[in-house]
Amino acid sequence: MVNIKEVKSKRDIKEFVEFPLKLYKGNLYFVPPLYGDEIALFKKNTVYSEQAESVFYLAEQNGKTVGRIQGILQRVANEKWNQKRVRFTRFDCINDKEVAKALFDAIEKWAKQRGMNEIVGPLGYSDLDREGLLIEGFDQISTFEEQYNYEYYSNLIEYLGYKKEVDWVEYKLSAPDKRDERLERISSLMMEKYGLRLGFAKNAREFVKKWGNEFFDVLDETYVAIYQSVPFTPKMKKNLINNFKLILNVKYATVILDKNDKIVGFGLAFPAIGQALQKSGGRLSPSAIIKVLKAINKPKVIDLALIGVVPEYRNKAIATAIINGMVDMLTNGGIEYAETNLNLETNANIRNQWKSFNCVQHKRRRSYVKKIED
Repeated sequence: MVNIKEVKSKRDIKEFVEFPLKLYKGNLYFVPPLYGDEIALFKKNTVYSEQAESVFYLAEQNGKTVGRIQGILQRVANEKWNQKRVRFTRFDCINDKEVAKALFDAIEKWAKQRGMNEIVGPLGYSDLDREGLLIEGFDQISTFEEQYNYEYYSNLIEYLGYKKEVDWVEYKLSAPDKRDERLERISSLMMEKYGLRLGFAKNAREFVKKWGNEFFDVLDETYVAIYQSVPFTPKMKKNLINNFKLILNVKYATVILDKNDKIVGFGLAFPAIGQALQKSGGRLSPSAIIKVLKAINKPKVIDLALIGVVPEYRNKAIATAIINGMVDMLTNGGIEYAETNLNLETNANIRNQWKSFNCVQHKRRRSYVKKIED
């Protein structure tokens, strides 16, 4: 028999956060989130409280934790997309259909009580959270921004009646065998034609001081039509800026400015810190901090976090300057490869940009949806 209980006590919170660390112990591809960030989700006034409410459940069998799941009622997303949805996330489970059913039954019941009619996910509070269920690429290490899951997860979810809504694909990019000279030429011509220039910052602190708040305003504008995206609140911006400062290396950040020093395009990559956190379980122990700092200062791999151009410049080949900068990084910067993270499979524009590199699609993720009865 499976017992489902809502997470309330400190002991339950600890069990919820640590369950995946036990489930994936010794797994070469699982990368934990920061332990402190996961604990912070249970505070009464989180950075997401203005937009959403959450519930957390644990599944127990014979006195042992065998699964977990979180439900999110993202009110702003529902208003924006004219939907009545609850998102599921942080689903982890042993390979047992009864356990999975009990967890999703609890989320579906919670959703019905709030008048919702669909469950969707895995999705977090915002588009910058970990999202998507891994369905291809189980032999590839996750980036720090992603979540890893065992291959059987999709079988459990589909058994419960969940269907594909969208897929994301991910690519591993390395330097091209031969540099495309047209890319650099077009980049220079477009920058000159529209009076644009690259912005420079000496370090992460200066980058944030110059462009921190504006960056997220531009991000909202650029990603407004992206699947299930929501606008950032001031609290969310502050939290994300603080997180970015920890892992930002300005060598891998590109900002394009117009004549008025306004951002019109950006490309943001982070040094890959996933391996540095694996052994510590996401805890910032002294040894983990040393490994993270080494990965930030001398990365072998970079994670492409965000790339975008504001609408008025989108058809003016400005993205070529960002892509050209990325080719420079991979050709001359001592970087072995870059990972794109999630690209919607329908986003042909961004996927076409990777033709400038040696490119291999190595992962695929899926967002599922299910209508629930009243």
